[in-house]
Amino acid sequence: MQRRHFSHTAAALIATTALGWMAAGTAHAAATVGQPAPDFALQDTSGKTVRLSDFKGKHVVLEWTNPGCPFVRKHYESGNMPATQKDATSKGVVWLAINSTEKASGDYLEPAALAAWKQKHQAAPTAVLLDAEGTTGRAYGARTTPHMYIINPEGKLVYAGAIDSIASARAADIPKATNYIQQALAQALAGKPLTVATTAPYGCSIKYKSAG
Repeated sequence: MQRRHFSHTAAALIATTALGWMAAGTAHAAATVGQPAPDFALQDTSGKTVRLSDFKGKHVVLEWTNPGCPFVRKHYESGNMPATQKDATSKGVVWLAINSTEKASGDYLEPAALAAWKQKHQAAPTAVLLDAEGTTGRAYGARTTPHMYIINPEGKLVYAGAIDSIASARAADIPKATNYIQQALAQALAGKPLTVATTAPYGCSIKYKSAG
């Protein structure tokens, strides 16, 4: 049974663990802000193949997601992530939610179940993509759920990091936080340089398939 409520202590432990894992270094070679974003082709929850290159000429947001993570649930159950998605897509931005959870993980959801969870929470991404092999997540160096990226119309990565400025699993912190995605998109769409282009992502570590 999925637990909707998480203690502050447990949530802090997960955040600390995820951030500590990043700081210690991993085998994941992160895509670099200012450089071309790695292309990919993944299936969405309906089985359609979606390629990043299909959206050249548009701003694209990548959101790493996992409904089993309390940090993801914080942003969906509060309505924050769906609202951020709707705000972005209403301005012509493409939003791709990517789940890199391996099939052997207890957090893995079959495509139909993942789509149903997103629909239940009124999510509004352009597509929900499956990356159970972890190939795309590793190409970007995605480490946590959520982990956010923004790609400009020329295909360059212009933002990488957290969704907002308060690393907690408490929904009460959302109104007090700076939403980095909304801030970055507003600046990018206005043709301005981003005041914040890189931040430390927070959340649960991604349940990648073991290599080899």
